[in-house]
Amino acid sequence: MTRLDVLRISTFVIAVASAPALHAADGDPAAGKAKNSMCVGCHGIGGYKTVFPEVYSVPKIGGQHAAYIVKALQEYKSGNRSHPSMRAIAAGLSDKDMADLAAYYASDAMKSAAK
Repeated sequence: MTRLDVLRISTFVIAVASAPALHAADGDPAAGKAKNSMCVGCHGIGGYKTVFPEVYSVPKIGGQHAAYIVKALQEYKSGNRSHPSMRAIAAGLSDKDMADLAAYYASDAMKSAAK
């Protein structure tokens, strides 16, 4: 890991920690589950790798903190994160969609499934 990588990760962690949890607490897990079809095809498969735009191990996001998921989706939507597939998906999400998906993936049911 380069110093630049460490700086980018540190900056992202600080931004997540200091930013208000934009609607993450207002998310509805049931609504997120209903909106999950565009996510589960990649993020629901353990060990899944995509080959576009390069070989990339797709993380399982079940059990992740809701605020982190919302912030990551916002970063993709704004272009601050550059994965083309995620940017395209996030571009079509509203703040409410992001909060709902984050609430679903952070829910106790998803935490148990992630283990």
